[in-house]
Amino acid sequence: MTQVAASAVIHMSEAPVGVLDSGVGGLSVLGEIRRLLPNESLLYVADCGHIPYGEKTPEYIRQRCAIIADFLLGQGAKALVVACNTATVAAVADLRRDFPQWPIVGMEPAVKPAAAATRSGIVGVLATTGTLQSAKFAALLDRFASDVRVITQPCPGLVELIETGDLQSPALYQLLHQYIEPLLAAGCDTLILGCTHYPFLKPLLERMIPEHISLIDTGAAVARQLQRLLIERGLLSEGPASETHFWTSADPIHLRKILPTLWHSSGVVRSFEL
Repeated sequence: MTQVAASAVIHMSEAPVGVLDSGVGGLSVLGEIRRLLPNESLLYVADCGHIPYGEKTPEYIRQRCAIIADFLLGQGAKALVVACNTATVAAVADLRRDFPQWPIVGMEPAVKPAAAATRSGIVGVLATTGTLQSAKFAALLDRFASDVRVITQPCPGLVELIETGDLQSPALYQLLHQYIEPLLAAGCDTLILGCTHYPFLKPLLERMIPEHISLIDTGAAVARQLQRLLIERGLLSEGPASETHFWTSADPIHLRKILPTLWHSSGVVRSFEL
């Protein structure tokens, strides 16, 4: 490798990782990336002005993801994390086709680890309507859950309440209780949090469910997959990480207000108007 080529690789390794989500849920994944890969600089786009993706058509979601991915590529992102189960289902195949040289990591509900973890043989899934109705989710069940009973629970309205940043509101508690109760009554001992917003509900959920019930999400697994891809491509950063940059397609003031709650830090939030 020439000296010029080597310096280009070094430069690319210090480029940021781009992360997108329909809203603030992907901050749960961003936190896992920060824990595992503290030297990586991060860019985050919350498409809050178009939430919830779970009730949108696949074509609409694909269009939004293509716009945001193109924006993050323009910001110099060396890799993309689609930190949204619904967006992954609708758009990740098209993104990988349209950006073939770009490492892209998507999400999927944690059916495999949940099937391995359950002792009762009954697994509950909390997710958006879009995720639960997808062919990708059906394929996961066929592949990994043939020996267990899986009970799915669509959760309309939950994402919108989490987006307010008030994770202790009576309305949130009431709606979550409504969705959890049938799963508990059916004997589920393992619950899949099939939306990146839902890990923020863990403290509330742990007060609502018996101690023996496991909560499983895929944020840490996504961070590990990102790490693997960056190592394979020689793109792992040696640091130090620069300040995380945030964009939102809704009011930036709202995201600034809730970042300390969901990201445990403040940050520069800009408007994303495409």
